[in-house]
Amino acid sequence: MKALLLAGGKGTRLQPLTYKLPKPMVPIVGRPLLERIILNLKSSGIEEVVISTCYKSQYIKNYFKEGQDLGVKIHYVSEATPLGTGGAIKNAEKFFDDTFVVLNSDIVSDVNYRDLIEYHRSKNAIATISMTSVDNPSQYGVIEFDKDNYIKSFKEKPKPGETDSHWINAGVYVFEPEIFGEIPGKKVVSVERDTYPALLQKGYKMAAYQFYGYWLDIGTLEKYTKAHKDVLSGKCNFCRFSDKIKESGDRVIVEKGAEVHPQAEIIGPVYIGENAVVKSGARVGPYTVIGNNSIVSENSKVIGSILWDNVIVSEGAEVVSSVVVSDCCIDSNSRIFHTAYTNDVYTEGLQLI
Repeated sequence: MKALLLAGGKGTRLQPLTYKLPKPMVPIVGRPLLERIILNLKSSGIEEVVISTCYKSQYIKNYFKEGQDLGVKIHYVSEATPLGTGGAIKNAEKFFDDTFVVLNSDIVSDVNYRDLIEYHRSKNAIATISMTSVDNPSQYGVIEFDKDNYIKSFKEKPKPGETDSHWINAGVYVFEPEIFGEIPGKKVVSVERDTYPALLQKGYKMAAYQFYGYWLDIGTLEKYTKAHKDVLSGKCNFCRFSDKIKESGDRVIVEKGAEVHPQAEIIGPVYIGENAVVKSGARVGPYTVIGNNSIVSENSKVIGSILWDNVIVSEGAEVVSSVVVSDCCIDSNSRIFHTAYTNDVYTEGLQLI
């Protein structure tokens, strides 16, 4: 079985993190979100994926190439201009002639793909939509379904009293290839607003898969930081760490090649990436990610923060409840609080811990 990953998003609400890279490539605990998704698919037996790209597509292609480093086969299909979710699916038609999985690539979730696929096959439906329950569905696309879990209708951002359902589209689907015949080509199409209602009108069976695990879209800075806190605390099983890590009982995860000075203070939960260095007198944690090849210098503090790769926190500096993108240097004795920090711009007001 193959999977289609919709990875064309620009990630405007995640700026400044997405000024230089597409949203699906922002790191989640040391690896790009898209890489984490591919590894989870692989663990479920899906070893061939198609990535649909648009914004900064070359960044994705240069990173993954043909998938050999991950042990999967990767194909690419690109959009010159955004075609919407339905248009992107239609644009990838040539790669699929059997049942296939489609995922939005801005979701952190521990959905069981094997279970979802088996469920789809049992329902004899052209499409199965995974759903997650939320307390307030008014900002989402709500799904109404019958007692046999076949979809009856869709309601976009319903007002109070317009629906009894609290189940929303979770952005993971299983399709039969017949769906391509129901999506017009070479035009902007929303699979949620255009294709799905049309399928119901034509009498197609569409199944609703109730997912009770962890689900979060990382469309905003606040949600991005929340995803890290949930992964680090063990609330979410989205990340699969290498077999070579060292992990202590207080959830201090240290990747291969990392150096932590014995006189550094590490307060879990913490993730320390490959070849990272934490020097004497430094304090790291809790709820902190130190990216690959990053350096936390003497007597500095990194608390409740996410450092991407190749970040230098100079001696005596403090980074608190912040996100620092790759290749930044925090000057000696400086203070970074509640900030999304890049070399060009920073956005204040984050709350991570």
